[in-house]
Order: sequence, then structure tokens, then C-alpha cells
Amino acid sequence: MNLKRTHYCGHLNSSLAGQEVTLCGWVDRWRDHGGVVFIDIRDREGITQIVFDPETSPMDIAGTLRQEYVIAISGTVRTRPEGMKNVNLPTGEIEVLVSHLELLNKATQLPFSLHEDSPNAGEVDESLRLNYRYLELRKKGLQKNLKIRHDFLRSAREFYAQNNFWEIETPILYKSTPEGARDYLVPSRVHPGLFYALPQSPQTLKQLCMIGGLDRYVQIARCFRDEDLRADRQPEFTQIDVEMSFVDENDIQTLHETMMQKVLLEVLKKEISVPFQRLKYQEAMDRFGSDKPDLRNSLELVDLTELGKKSTFQVYQTALAEGGILKGLCFEEKESLSRSELDGLLKKVAPFGARGITWIRIKGPGDWQSPQAKFFDEGLKKEIEEKLSFNKPAMLFLMCGKDTMVNNSLSALRLDYGKRFGYTDESRNAFLWVTDFPLLEFNDEDKRFYAAHHPFTRPHPEDLHLFLEKNDKSSLAAVRACAYDLVWNGFEIGGGSLRIYNPEVQSRMFDVLGIGPDEAKVKFGFFLKALQYGTPPHGGIALGVDRIAMLLAGTDAIRDVIAFPKTQKASCSMSEAPSVVDPVQLTELGLKIIQKEIPKTT
Repeated sequence: MNLKRTHYCGHLNSSLAGQEVTLCGWVDRWRDHGGVVFIDIRDREGITQIVFDPETSPMDIAGTLRQEYVIAISGTVRTRPEGMKNVNLPTGEIEVLVSHLELLNKATQLPFSLHEDSPNAGEVDESLRLNYRYLELRKKGLQKNLKIRHDFLRSAREFYAQNNFWEIETPILYKSTPEGARDYLVPSRVHPGLFYALPQSPQTLKQLCMIGGLDRYVQIARCFRDEDLRADRQPEFTQIDVEMSFVDENDIQTLHETMMQKVLLEVLKKEISVPFQRLKYQEAMDRFGSDKPDLRNSLELVDLTELGKKSTFQVYQTALAEGGILKGLCFEEKESLSRSELDGLLKKVAPFGARGITWIRIKGPGDWQSPQAKFFDEGLKKEIEEKLSFNKPAMLFLMCGKDTMVNNSLSALRLDYGKRFGYTDESRNAFLWVTDFPLLEFNDEDKRFYAAHHPFTRPHPEDLHLFLEKNDKSSLAAVRACAYDLVWNGFEIGGGSLRIYNPEVQSRMFDVLGIGPDEAKVKFGFFLKALQYGTPPHGGIALGVDRIAMLLAGTDAIRDVIAFPKTQKASCSMSEAPSVVDPVQLTELGLKIIQKEIPKTT
């Protein structure tokens, strides 16, 4: 390569007219206008039109150029003639008259067009695009998303440095510890039969940094979880991992409100106000049916459990007698829902375990249209209407059953119809902290408690006596945690807690979780030992980089802000990972593949 770049394509403007420049990039489009050849050359910063004039330009090579050929050119910047300027292009006022051209590499026929305006652009199968991800990366939209991700992390790093955090790296090859999901295991060749685990988070390690007196730790940490995927989850992901000593919840929350304020201003040029709203977990569930409510949506759920007991609907009576709840979602029917759509509501809520849903069209006071209207007398209708907030005519959805099923179902419908009927103000950015989560979750299948956040979360000081002194299910289930989630427009973008720093309390936590002293010593002995050497009060948070970048970029899938994402089956279409390995490698590790028997189909 003889020509050396002086400018990026997207950085040229009319102030450079008359200057000699050298550009490097890809041929984006090629046009021959009667001997004069116009080419759009592209790099990551943008596109510039270059011109080959038969009188001054090297036409012999220019005529062989095709889309995605890699070239370097030198030439003179000049303003385009009036009527030829492209107001839709940042460099649309100028072009470069080429004097020298170097063909750096050719490109074979593309598997699909890289132009979003091509006739079949929307028909390219996603698996094909993932298979050629390196070509997808040349597209303007994906490059813009990755630039946003970069700007976000740069802004965040600056913020933590300005606030006296040290960026500290923790091991990737570490010990397998229960964090709530399956570990990715790595066999050790040096220690046959033993395994490392890729970290689900650096939780114990960052707490050890606090025990080590490092005071303020931050890490852009890669984490790994062997779990089922969805649009906002990948098997490997990145989080901003933070831990602080001698702080309370408000210190951590206030700091990160300021950080998000800085990020949105610098990345999106948008101002957001602080402090963010704070909402206790139970109130969030009562009002919105979700611990990550989208507060841009003005619709709220209404608890009708006590009134439901007055209904003659036997389905309600049975569910309420078994400890269930009855909730309603009511909204003005801004466009009349068809009977077929109402009959299809069950399909929308069935994934949450619902086996039925009641819809009621309220035309006026006491004027209810519904197959179930007969189960509500006039007095009960009036009592229910008084609890609702709506403009008539309105649609009322009623769900009855276990609280988790009811909340999940109505929360999904709230989001769906809130957006459809304009109750969600998408011009806003709604941030909030959800606090006072339950410390423990009881699993009915194996009749034991699990940590709702993780086993190092500190019990709420007002509930500490219940945690230390009680062993019955109801008392332990009532214990709140010093835990908090940061929610943005209905997405959880971060979660954290104050940590247990007393070894006796930590041992009690393991005991409640059914982890006996011997098991605790094997899995966490190093950590329990460290707690005995003067552990400061501390807490932290982990912010999801992929999810925040997704929201900053205005997309709805984290793969759009990840250079090389995995598929929903945790595989890489491009490299065909995971893949088989050489048997010699398995022998060195002392491993043998056992083929799973595939069930026969009939």
C-alpha cells in the first residue's frame, strides 16, 4: 500500500475545497455517466463521492472497480455544482476529483446486498446475516449502534475515574459457585478431574476487593451464564461491575443517577432529571404487576380481591378460597376491540399459566357487556366501577388466580394495550429504582428457600430479627432485602444490593438456603474466612452494558449492539461454535464424550 490515508470519508466538508486528500475504504456504489465515473467510497465514518475524469484520472483501473472492492485514492476536494449537492449526505456539498488510485483488494459476489434500500433488503434471512456477520458490520446502522456502545462505555469510564474508582480486573478462570444459573465449566489439564468455571459475575471477588481495602472498585466485566436465551439475553455478556465501601443504598443510587445523566447527555444529547423515582417492590407489583414497570405507561392495575368474593362466578370463588387474588386492568377503548380479538386474549396470557380471562365492555354505569356480566349484581358493578379510573366506554380485563400468574398476565396486557392505545408516552425516558425486594424465594417443588438476589445480600435491618430468629416459612418469606434494581422504560438495566459483612449473618444465610457447614466450607470457605478479618460495610451494583446500549441505540434486541452475537441456541453461525475438538485434546484433559441417546419418534 503506497497511499496513506489523510482523512476519513465522513470528515470531508467544503472548508477543505482545493486541498489534496487521501481516502481509504470500500466501493459502495458505482456509476458511469458517459465516460465520467462516479463512485461512493465508504469507511466507518461515512461516504464521500469521488469522481474519475478521463482527462486527469486513472481510468484503466477505475473501469474494473465493483461493489466492496477495497481502494485507496488521492485527489482534490471540490464543491459540487449547484443542483448536484446531496443535502441528505453530510459530505453532500463536496466531491473528490481522483488523481491516483490504488486497488488494494477485490471482493467476490456478495451473498446479499449491504444497501438497506435494495429491493430485497428486508427479506434476507437472519441466519444468513449472522453467518456473514462481518459483512453486516459494514452496514451504517450496525456501525452506528456499536459507536453508541463505545461512547457509552467511554463516558462511564470517565465518570468512575472522576469519582475515585479504580478499574480492577478479576479472574475469568475461577471457582464454580452457585449464582442462580448454570456455570460454563472449563476442565483443567494440570489438575486432572478438576474444573474452573467462567464467572457468572465477579461477586465474591469484588467483595474481597472491599475486604482488601480497595474502597471503590469498577470493572467492565465479561460474564457467562449457561441459560436459555431471549432477545435481551446472551450466554456471554458485559456488565459494569461496581463495589463501594462505607456506603448506604442512597449513596449507590445517587451516584448512578448522576452517571446515567452524564451518559444520556453525552451519547444522545438528552437531558434527564434526577433524582429518579423510588418505588418499593410490593407497590410496583400491586400497581403494575411487574418489578420493572414502564412508567411511561399511565395504566395501572386495580386490586379487586375483596369485591371478587361477592361475585357469584364459581371460578373466582374457588381461586380466591385457595389464596388467589383478583385484579383488573381498565382503559378507554379508543378503537373497538373485535370479538375475535377478545376471544383470543387467552392465547396472550396462556404462557404465564393463565387458563381464563374475563373481559367486560363498560358502556355506561352498570351497563356491562360480557359473557360473565351475569355474575355481578348491580351493587357489585357500582362498587367495582368506583375503584376504576377510566373514561366511558371502557374495557375491563379481570384475572383471578395465583398472584404471580395474575400479575404477569395483566402486566403483559398493560404493555400491549398501553402502547396500542397511546397510554405510553414514547417521547419520555422513565427511570426508577425498585427497592425492598424479598430476600428469599420459596420453591414449592423442592420445599426450600432460594436467594432472590444472591446469597450475599444483606437482610433489611428492620427484618433482621426475623431472619436470625425465625425458622417458619411465613416469617422468612416476609424478610426484605437491601436490594435495588434500576429500571429504564420497562427494562431492568442494573441490579445491586448492600452485602452481608458479618460472618455470623452470612453463615445463617447459607443455613436458610439449605447449604450446610461442610458444603459451605467447600464452596465458600475462602470467603467465610475472609469475612473474619475486618470486613467493612459495603455494597454495589452491576449494570447491563448490552441492555443499556440497546436502549441508547433505540433497538429492541441486544444482538444489534453486539459485534458477534450468539443465536437463540447459544451458537455462532459464522464460526460454527461450539464445535468438536481433536480427540487428543480430550485425552490430555482426561475427558470422554458420552453420546446422549436420542428418543425415538413414532
